[in-house]
Amino acid sequence: MFLRRAAMHISPLSRYFSDKTINLAISELNKEMESIFGEPPSSVDGFGSSSVQESGSSPLESEKPGQVLTHVDTTGRAQMVDVSNKENTKRIAVADCRVILGEKTFNLVAANLIGKGDVLNVAKIAGIAGAKQTSNLIPLCHNISLTHVRVDLTLNEKDYSIVIEGEAATTGKTGVEMEALTAVTVAGLTIYDMCKATSKDIQITDVSLRYKSGGKSGEWNREK
Repeated sequence: MFLRRAAMHISPLSRYFSDKTINLAISELNKEMESIFGEPPSSVDGFGSSSVQESGSSPLESEKPGQVLTHVDTTGRAQMVDVSNKENTKRIAVADCRVILGEKTFNLVAANLIGKGDVLNVAKIAGIAGAKQTSNLIPLCHNISLTHVRVDLTLNEKDYSIVIEGEAATTGKTGVEMEALTAVTVAGLTIYDMCKATSKDIQITDVSLRYKSGGKSGEWNREK
């Protein structure tokens, strides 16, 4: 009963500061998305930016017109983006990461002496399988039909690491960035699992998107 009464007496000023905090957080997220994909996210599910701004009370208002988070609705609840109106285009994404093993473990992997088996081949297969399971792992990802998945692993003796590169491709309405990122991450986790008996200090680092093409935002390259 006390909680109900307290909720009824929240001041308009408190609501204002709460909404303002949410707006600032959303604005920062949108800026980060724009720096990666080359354009601000568009509005979804028929709720254009102008309709949100006219309401004057939505916590999803942003400081700039057209900047609305695509994975939440106008009440702040998570949603899956409707891509049915998008055009089918060829889409490619390339991601990479690095697994730092240390000298002892690196030499065992290079000589194929890890007790669990051939680390590089098992990790390669795991990465490909991981890319195909992305929508089951990431809640708001679309279940898309992949036309190509590539996972390459390269031994780097300079820092006793394995460099993993993953590529995913499709022809469809949404990109494959998450599939490429999932491929290299799952491959890296598989290396850790197969080598953890020899070292607990293995590090999976520098997971990042390196390249994407297709869709409205077109081509994008990470600057070295």
